[in-house]
Amino acid sequence: MAEGIVRTTMSFSARRELLVRVAPRYREASRKQKTVILNEFLASTGYKRKYAIRLFSFPEIPAANTIKRPRPRFYERAVQEALEVAWCAANCIASKRLAPFLKELVPVLEHHGYLTLNDEVRGQLISISPATIDRILQPRRCQAGRAMTTTRRGPLLKQQIRVRTFADWEEKIPGFFEADLVSHYGWNLEGSFLYTLVLTDVATAWVECLPLLHRSQHSVIQALDLVRPLVPFPILGMDTDNGSEFLNTELIAYCDREHITFTRGRAYKKNDQCYVEQKNGSVVRQFVGYDRFEGVRGYRQLMELYRALRLYINFFQPSMKLREKHRENSRVHRIHDQSKTPFQRLCASGVLSQDMLEKLNSIHRAIDPVRLLRQIETLQDALWRQAVLPPPTKPSDKSEVPSIGHEDLTGEPVPSNPSIDCVLKPETRIKRKYRRTKAPKAIRWWRTRPDPFERVGDEIRSWLNQNPDRTAKSVLRDLQKRYPGQYGDGQLRTLQRQVQSWRAQSLITFNEAWRQGDQKTYDGLPYGLRGEALVYDFDETHPI
Repeated sequence: MAEGIVRTTMSFSARRELLVRVAPRYREASRKQKTVILNEFLASTGYKRKYAIRLFSFPEIPAANTIKRPRPRFYERAVQEALEVAWCAANCIASKRLAPFLKELVPVLEHHGYLTLNDEVRGQLISISPATIDRILQPRRCQAGRAMTTTRRGPLLKQQIRVRTFADWEEKIPGFFEADLVSHYGWNLEGSFLYTLVLTDVATAWVECLPLLHRSQHSVIQALDLVRPLVPFPILGMDTDNGSEFLNTELIAYCDREHITFTRGRAYKKNDQCYVEQKNGSVVRQFVGYDRFEGVRGYRQLMELYRALRLYINFFQPSMKLREKHRENSRVHRIHDQSKTPFQRLCASGVLSQDMLEKLNSIHRAIDPVRLLRQIETLQDALWRQAVLPPPTKPSDKSEVPSIGHEDLTGEPVPSNPSIDCVLKPETRIKRKYRRTKAPKAIRWWRTRPDPFERVGDEIRSWLNQNPDRTAKSVLRDLQKRYPGQYGDGQLRTLQRQVQSWRAQSLITFNEAWRQGDQKTYDGLPYGLRGEALVYDFDETHPI
């Protein structure tokens, strides 16, 4: 029997049957007989010699089963290409968040002309599973740097504010927000830099972000006044950390006046503000980054970015909420609900009026997510051009440690190193002592000594108007250079109070233009977004 003919005619099952019959005789035969049996078996089956010897050496011969061929591909190239378009339009979110959201995202992309699908491809795309999405897309993970905290301890008003932990959130009604500040100090903690106030609704995950020129109670209150007309539902409560920008008498009085429940988390327990902490990373750090931003230009460009982000995040970024968590020995099992956007959760809550619901639906139908995402990328490029880069460092003698935040012998500024800042500065090692007060102090309107900065008040205000991000320390240094011997270092605190008062008054007029522009959001789209870094004219807009 010819070997070439046997290879084309003998099936796999026939080879297995022959193996079952020949294998016992091969094991009991002598060396010469094994050679003859093996040659006959190779001539019949066409196997390689070493492979046939391994088959004969098995104690149990496997049965003659059919070969399992790989199943044919179910999702063709059209489904894969449409999935990539939807994934990019959703900002490359995880598969478990993307799969349930495809039922709403695919019709929107078809409406704006980014997808043209037939019924078969559309049905496959909507019913695709998260595991299949991972196999098709294979998303890459990105690594981001870790930031340091800039939270300062607030005054001793903690007994007046109720503590709310992460396990106390039982409200299912929208309106209870967690608030936190994200600092954009970048590479240096010295000087003045921008902050972002992040508000996250616990029930719906609705997110609002607003930039702050300075970290103070006045900036936070002005931001709350600005954001309240933008939120489509009333703010009923606010939960913050223990920073001084939140724990102060002004914000407590503001919440009492506006009937807002004010609570706080425990100190050093970030999990108490888990909802807003998650948005700090997925919204602020992902879209803004870790660079240093300061000044009015960075403030205005950051505001433009957040005006576009609030629409994209709340209408086209689904998220999953934790429903149940239980522990079995050392394993923790978490059960999440189906991923939904904040807009979907808000519509399902039933708290919106009919007029507001129709306005939100009209906004959702008018927004083009792909075009909005491109606009966000343009605004990101314009914002990153405003980033303050660290100065180039010069090699120095390792035996001498330069003073932090000052100039070295060559006159070049030495960048601050936050990791060793607390070690070199002796005042940070001094333990402060506070006196517990029973009631907030009254506003002090009288003076016991004359104002040392009364004669140069107009000059100081002109400096601040030209450069609002200037610190009181830099102003005092300029005054000392211009008027030698008249102003000492001990008057810094007095000047800081006057600069703080100026900032509180300037914020009212500075944010008025933004308030008038953003309150028109629900009256119709599109509205203007400025994608140029140096544009200051409010009438010059770039529509979405």
